Amino acid sequence: MDRALEMHSCPEMRLALLKTLQTFLKLFLFLGKKCGRKLHLDTNTSQRAVTCIYSVKPPFVRPEVIISRCSENLCAYFGVLRRHIFRLHSAELREKEIPTRRVKVSMSLTCSLSKIFSCAAHPGLCLTEPCITVASAVIGALDRSVDPCHDFYNFACGGWVKKNPLPEGKSRWGPFSNLWEHNMLVMKHLLENKTMKGLSKAEEKAQRYYQACMNEAKIEELGAKPLQELITQIGGWALTENWDKNNFQEVLRIVSANYRTSPFFTVFVNTDSKNSNSNIIQVDQSSLGLPSRDYYLNKTANEKYLTAYLNFLIDLGVLLGGSKETSQRLMEEIVDFETTLANITVPQEERRDEELIYHKMVAKDLTTLAPAVDWMSYLTEVFAPVPINESEPVVVYAKEYLQKVSDVIVKTNKRGTEPLLNNYMIMKVVRKMVSILDQRFQDAEQRFLEVMYGTKKSCTPRWKLCVSDTDSALGFALGAMFVKATFAEDSKAIAEDMVAEIKWAFEDSLKYVGWMDSETKKAAKEKADAIYNMVGYPEFIMNGTKLDKVFNDFEVVSELYFQNVMQYYNFSARVTADQLRKTPNRSQWSMTPPTVNAYYNPTKNEMVLPAGILQAPFYSRSWPKALNFGGIGVVMGHELTHAFDDQGREYDKDGNLRPWWKNSSVEAFKKQTECMISQYGNYSINKEPLNGRHTLGENIADNGGLKAAYKAYENWIQKNGEEDTLPALGMTNHQLFFVGFAQVWCSVRTPESSHEGVITDPHSPSRFRVIGTISNSHEFSKHFGCKADAPMNPKKKCELW
Repeated sequence: MDRALEMHSCPEMRLALLKTLQTFLKLFLFLGKKCGRKLHLDTNTSQRAVTCIYSVKPPFVRPEVIISRCSENLCAYFGVLRRHIFRLHSAELREKEIPTRRVKVSMSLTCSLSKIFSCAAHPGLCLTEPCITVASAVIGALDRSVDPCHDFYNFACGGWVKKNPLPEGKSRWGPFSNLWEHNMLVMKHLLENKTMKGLSKAEEKAQRYYQACMNEAKIEELGAKPLQELITQIGGWALTENWDKNNFQEVLRIVSANYRTSPFFTVFVNTDSKNSNSNIIQVDQSSLGLPSRDYYLNKTANEKYLTAYLNFLIDLGVLLGGSKETSQRLMEEIVDFETTLANITVPQEERRDEELIYHKMVAKDLTTLAPAVDWMSYLTEVFAPVPINESEPVVVYAKEYLQKVSDVIVKTNKRGTEPLLNNYMIMKVVRKMVSILDQRFQDAEQRFLEVMYGTKKSCTPRWKLCVSDTDSALGFALGAMFVKATFAEDSKAIAEDMVAEIKWAFEDSLKYVGWMDSETKKAAKEKADAIYNMVGYPEFIMNGTKLDKVFNDFEVVSELYFQNVMQYYNFSARVTADQLRKTPNRSQWSMTPPTVNAYYNPTKNEMVLPAGILQAPFYSRSWPKALNFGGIGVVMGHELTHAFDDQGREYDKDGNLRPWWKNSSVEAFKKQTECMISQYGNYSINKEPLNGRHTLGENIADNGGLKAAYKAYENWIQKNGEEDTLPALGMTNHQLFFVGFAQVWCSVRTPESSHEGVITDPHSPSRFRVIGTISNSHEFSKHFGCKADAPMNPKKKCELW
């Protein structure tokens, strides 16, 4: 009887599977036709799935056998279709307002697959819809021809790299950027939805700001005029007139206070590192026109970038009314002057010990340190309306640089070339305004970026620029809309529980750190206990009254984009000044809720995980815990470990910079980190070696984050038991943990972008964030059975936390 039922179910089983596949195919073709694209389906993939279903012969035609034998083919086919449907749905359908009812069918079809698969009741195998979907994604990213013990990055990401050529106009691409594109699309529809009811005034301002940015007709009509008028108000420059004025101090004050530029140094308000209960004025070296001093100092290696930069500046000069000859002469002088500044700028790797670069003084001391600037007038204007006197506390982070830049300013004036200083300050303003002017300015910048980052020519949709700028100016108002539309409230509680598990794992590992004395260990545990977790969004944004109060002084009009940006600069300056001398506010985040990132703040001893990153591919409540711990769990562990990296460890549990470690542990820590500096310094990309010292903090966080997340996952298994494995992968969940971790960092990048990253980025390139970390992991080698001295299992492993 059972056998008869079993045989009777075979054709139904096959038919159901095939109907599901066929329906997917019809939907796929329907979407292609509607979207005006000629789409090609991988017929080999579909054929393999169908062939496999029919290849199973009696007496083995049972659901579990079909699933077991064909799951890889089915998952692959399912994944191809699902991927195309999702891309069309997100990138095309919303743009063309094609009815989405048919697209939503794909989700129910996924359920059909889920039900068919679940009928197998395969022991120990997760065959739910989310498991099948993510299994397909994981399989698609793998390159099984690579030995994971030889090159784990290519094993985990080789398939992904082959299937993901750089999108047009992008210099780098990976899960982070892909998710950000998705978040931007969500924000676009929120900003364009004029039928939304119950919006706060701040949220309405965000919509108006976006609308003004999207008003290209008005922007094109105005052309360069808004910026030309602004330059005239500041005092003009030698590009378009016979400039001969003695107004250096006045122009410096105006461009710093009104337009938030930092020509020679940067001045801002932040928490006092040695008194975390108070905000204080801080002074530091400023950035240059190119991403790093290295571009100016190593001219042979960077000639093409310097040439492209000069041509870009010349183009801007011509667009602003200067002749080609005048613009070329003036911009060559500016690039030479920036090269002088590059020579005195301190490299970032020499600024990592904050105890050494922290110098507290009072405002009048700045006059002695850097006499070229009228500091009291400068600070009074920059922080107006807050009164500033000579006894105002100030922290200087670039003491030698300020002395040298003051000398450069004085010498430049003595040579009778004061127009150069003025031209440089005006050019800093111009560079800041390029993106808010007409298309000619955008095109000039695009030509520069094509050389700078190796991007292919593209026409980036205007809405992307406008969404990004709205997020920068009114990110917490836009963030409130984003959170209400996308963030399930219980996700916050789930993420907070995960943070608690990661924190436990880190603290438990402290017991086994052999190089640290017991007293310092106790203080380190207290610091870890005290870390404040901020998940999803700051609470105030969900209260319309509080949100409106924050943006009350920010006036936004619907048509004049340039004017709105100027209003934002004024608003931002007032907000900065208002924070001076006050207790730092925990609800003030450095990232907006839609951001796909996270951070640790040492002076608040807090880590922040915005809503934007709490989603696939980092986290899903429906995924196996192995993937969640390998994804968002490692991110959480990474941020927590920043509290104990070479910079974060200098701050105590209250966020104060002070020597709270015993000297013996400080010396032992430095000795341990030398291993990691050497390890990463021996990696290279495109024959360019990494800077192991510059990337040390992030490398420590990467290694500590992986270790803490793995330990937390092990602890979860002990409490809850082993979870079902994913179909078709042939992996244990411990192996899946490491694969999930690695696939978060799958990426493609242009050589120019890689070069810029090596010079400027404190993070190691994605490939080395994976292999550098797992090659220090004993657990990785154990679960993948790596032999001693295999490339991913070196005898010498760098261990810190």
